[in-house]
Amino acid sequence: MEKTPSSSTSRTKAKAKDSQMCFSGFDGMNEDLIFNVLSRLPAQSFASAACVSKSWNRTCNRVLCRPKLASALSLKPSLPDALKEVFGKILSEPIRPHFAIANVGNGFEPLMTLRLIRKKLGCCVPIIVSVANGIFGRDALTNELKEVNWNDLLNEMNDEVPINEGIVMTIGFLPGLKVDAIPLFRQPTLSMKSAIDKFVTDVKEYSTSVSRCSFPLGILLFGEGSTDMKPVMEKLDHAMPKDTFIVGDERGRVAYRSGNDSGNGYARTGYLAEAVALVFAQDRDRSPATGEIKFHVALSNGVLPMGDKYKTASVRTSNEGTTWLTARREGQQEILDGQRIIDDVSNELANLIQFPDLYIGVFKRRKLSVGSEKPRPRTSITFHGIESGDEQYLYVDGVGLKTGDVFQLYHSDRNAALASCTRVSDELKKIELEASFKNLNGGASNATCVFGGLIFACGGRGESFFGRPNVDSSPLLDNFPGVPFSGVFCGGELARASFPVNGQCEGESSVSSCVHVFSCVYLLMSYTPSQ
Repeated sequence: MEKTPSSSTSRTKAKAKDSQMCFSGFDGMNEDLIFNVLSRLPAQSFASAACVSKSWNRTCNRVLCRPKLASALSLKPSLPDALKEVFGKILSEPIRPHFAIANVGNGFEPLMTLRLIRKKLGCCVPIIVSVANGIFGRDALTNELKEVNWNDLLNEMNDEVPINEGIVMTIGFLPGLKVDAIPLFRQPTLSMKSAIDKFVTDVKEYSTSVSRCSFPLGILLFGEGSTDMKPVMEKLDHAMPKDTFIVGDERGRVAYRSGNDSGNGYARTGYLAEAVALVFAQDRDRSPATGEIKFHVALSNGVLPMGDKYKTASVRTSNEGTTWLTARREGQQEILDGQRIIDDVSNELANLIQFPDLYIGVFKRRKLSVGSEKPRPRTSITFHGIESGDEQYLYVDGVGLKTGDVFQLYHSDRNAALASCTRVSDELKKIELEASFKNLNGGASNATCVFGGLIFACGGRGESFFGRPNVDSSPLLDNFPGVPFSGVFCGGELARASFPVNGQCEGESSVSSCVHVFSCVYLLMSYTPSQ
């Protein structure tokens, strides 16, 4: 007996026939009109339209020939609802995702978030999901800028740990570049030094495989949990040329998926995730007609040095990752315990109404190498939070100090942070002035434009620190009001920077600093079309 087609099959054929009739109806339209129609499609319909014919594909490539960043924020308490909101915004216009970053509260499980995003964007898009201390960006429905610092809520609830729900998602289309997620994984029996060396080699090998250069343009780095990212950043700073940007969040919970499935093999049982990097490299096959994408990094500093410099007299390290130390003032022989140093701080800050967060900035001279290469000297400053002090030791977080290291005391300062934000705003304005200059001298089509940005701010900043909202966002809002950007409040801000501050080692005009405190890091992306 001959089978009767099912109703679902009939509907599918009818839809296909309608689609063919619809597409054939476009055949009589001129190319400019088709361009106008395609440029108004949402991302998924646009992707389908690019597969209709070669001519449509060429037109779609004209529509999406420039780089693009799209971001949106949702505070919906349900993960599916929040994702629906942000996807509704960021996929409402043509875009081909080359990468996706989702920053969430601790109420959204990272692996589940990753699976849902991957289901929407496909298996070939590298994705990083990180749990942050706070998020900021434009609301998916209202387009209102929101800064949400969950640390403030934690302080209000004292001992209770709040459930923080919300997400800010960013996707990017960067023609002429290759992007992928590369993890730093370690076997329990492998030393952290060996794991970091392997990670640096993986980053360089990826860049070599996709471009004509063994170094990438830049790295977005996300640390996992309690991992000490100072040695990771020190090794990357040592191994990468100065024009390779490295920025990110030191501490969070991270889930990732590489675009190349071979990069996901590390996630097998027996390996410990320490960090994951989103690596940006030039595409060796990029067209000469493709314009130039540049990355610009700026840092707003929020700490000030105070008092004399000290030299560590003794150093002990606990199993909890805390350093116990005694010290001498430089040029003196008397050994000071933790209480004496804390008393120095109290006397220095006696006139302050609110007691600030305290740190020591340690000036380190070390020799670094990757693998079997010859070690090279490097001078840097690393910050360690002061936990307490007694009649034996000063207790600071983190490890890596040695006897004889020079350090200075630092404290957080709102006025310094405000002044630094103003300087950053002036610095970023130069990009806008450069674009205006090119617009006047070379025509609007060749003008440089800023098309997106990312912000990594200290979790101690925000409205409670400055006394008013949106201070950390202001350098971008003031200079580039219509440009998409997103940000997170971090557990430590990662950025390569020179640190020309009081207290550097004698003979040094500036020292390298990669992990910052009470700072805000800005990463802007600009584009200049080909001549």
